[in-house]
Amino acid sequence: MNPTPLTALSPLDGRYAPKLAALRPLLSEFGLMHRRVQVEVEWFIALSDAGFAEFKPLVAASRELLRLLVRDFSEADAQAIKEIERTTNHDVKAVEYWLKARFAGHPELLAAAEFVHFACTSEDINNTSHGLMLQAARRDVLLPALDKVVTRMTTMAHALADLPMLSRTHGQTASPTTLGKEVANVVARLHRARTAIADVKLLAKMNGAVGNYNAHLAAYPQHDWEAFSRRVVEQQLGLTFNPYTIQIEPHDCMAELFDAVTRCNTILIDWSRDVWGYVSLGYFKQKVKKGEVGSSTMPHKVNPIDFENAEGNFGLANALLTHMSQKLPISRFQRDLTDSTVLRNMGVALGYAALALDSLARGLDKLELNAPALAADLDAAWEVLAEPVQTVMRLHGLPNPYDQLKDFTQGKPITRDLMQGFIRGLALPEADKARLLALTPAGYTGKAAELARRIGESGGAGGSSA
Repeated sequence: MNPTPLTALSPLDGRYAPKLAALRPLLSEFGLMHRRVQVEVEWFIALSDAGFAEFKPLVAASRELLRLLVRDFSEADAQAIKEIERTTNHDVKAVEYWLKARFAGHPELLAAAEFVHFACTSEDINNTSHGLMLQAARRDVLLPALDKVVTRMTTMAHALADLPMLSRTHGQTASPTTLGKEVANVVARLHRARTAIADVKLLAKMNGAVGNYNAHLAAYPQHDWEAFSRRVVEQQLGLTFNPYTIQIEPHDCMAELFDAVTRCNTILIDWSRDVWGYVSLGYFKQKVKKGEVGSSTMPHKVNPIDFENAEGNFGLANALLTHMSQKLPISRFQRDLTDSTVLRNMGVALGYAALALDSLARGLDKLELNAPALAADLDAAWEVLAEPVQTVMRLHGLPNPYDQLKDFTQGKPITRDLMQGFIRGLALPEADKARLLALTPAGYTGKAAELARRIGESGGAGGSSA
């Protein structure tokens, strides 16, 4: 059976394939081949500029031709490399042979062909390629998708800043907040999580078979290979140079990045579950899409499937990312191959994260506020005013305020009349008594509205997205 969207083993390449179009060219095998070609080309050009008698600086036309191979790299090129790999049974060597074959008809390049992959081990090419893949995926897909969610939630926090909402701690009624403040709490967490993702430096190395420039120095013992490699990694490839490695770059930076993404995903699982709960409580309705079915037997259903899909896919992403962050930094002696097959799943792990962000964004766009439901919940929870009443009693030294309110409210239905009757019987200054009598559950929200309105301001609580 030939693979098709219907026969794909992963839903990322089947059911959800259209949603991941932006990630596919970056983290697929095609993406890996593309970056390998880029690294080989930049190393080759850098060698021509190193001052070696055997390899003179390339003319502008040759440089342009080489960089066009990178810029215009196509699926047909990737397929041609795969055909070579059928013979070599070595994916990096296949890239080298393919690149040399492109030199046909170009005498300057043909004369220097043996400087392709010069003094390199495969991992010099792979680790830099993986760094470039992750850099592009983070910059072009993951952070924009996260920013879309954060922007949408910041707008929600501001719009709903003043809307009172009954809190629930341990699932029970608790001191009121505002709906906007609860959204702002998550936004503040996401600002920190985003910064952690964006700030991870992606390290790379170009130092040979075991990290010591052995072959490099055998050929050119007087050349400063460490400085040369640093220039290629940092100036030509835009990564961060790691001077201390074994055959592989140790992948600690990958683990750091994957852990940062996992922490962000965990925050969004928490939020997805809360929104699911708010929909269940009736605080939000969901926009009805014409023709969409919520249940095969219950016609009334409009299910919060986007938030459920987000939760599930964030969980899948975290399972894979956690394994990768724990496995990749471990290598027997100077290297084993267990990292190689794991690294081929970067796109799967981050694909589930990207899919979850897409689902969450779709779900947020479907929400419609049901303000009467929030108001009704508050009006049925006058027991939450036991906190301010006993606090004011403490202020004025009344006996056993907490215990009095506990005996009065715990496990009992409390109405406006009952609460206000209790307040009227207290020996409090008239001004304080009047203030407590005027208090309602909806009016007892502290600084919630102010905090919600402030989220996203530069220098304000939570800061701004970097």
